[in-house]
Amino acid sequence: MSTIPYTAATQAGTRNSGSVWIGRGLSGLVILFLLFDGAIKLVPFQVVIDTVIPLGWPTDPALWRALGVVLIASALLYAYPRTSILGAILITAYLGGAVATHVRIGSPLFSHTLFGVYLGIALWAGLWLRDPHVRALLPVAR
Repeated sequence: MSTIPYTAATQAGTRNSGSVWIGRGLSGLVILFLLFDGAIKLVPFQVVIDTVIPLGWPTDPALWRALGVVLIASALLYAYPRTSILGAILITAYLGGAVATHVRIGSPLFSHTLFGVYLGIALWAGLWLRDPHVRALLPVAR
C-alpha cells in the first residue's frame, strides 16, 4: 500500500498497544459520528432540510442523499486500514467545506465554525495513533 518501508514506519515511533487502542477508540467515535451524519442525510430527515436553510444550501433531497453517500463512503474508507489515509483526506476536504460554510454565514466560532476542525483533529489523531505509516509521514518531535 505504501512506499514507506515497514522498518521506517516502525522506527518512526513504535507505540504500545494502549496508544493503538486509544487511536482505534478515537477513530471509532469519529466513524460512528460520520456514519450517523451520513445516514440522516440519506433519508433525508426534515431536521436536515430545516438545518441547511439558514446555511444557504439548497433543500433538494437528492443533493443531501448524494452528500450522505459521499460521507458514508469516505467514513468506510477511513475505517478500513488499507484505505484509511484516503478516507481521512476525503473527510478533511468535506469538513473544510463545512467550516467554510459556517465562516461565510458568521456562525459562532467555537461551537459551530470550528466543529469541523475539532472533528478533523480527532480524525487525524486517531489515525496517527493507530497507524505507524502515518506516524512515519507525520513525525512528532519529542
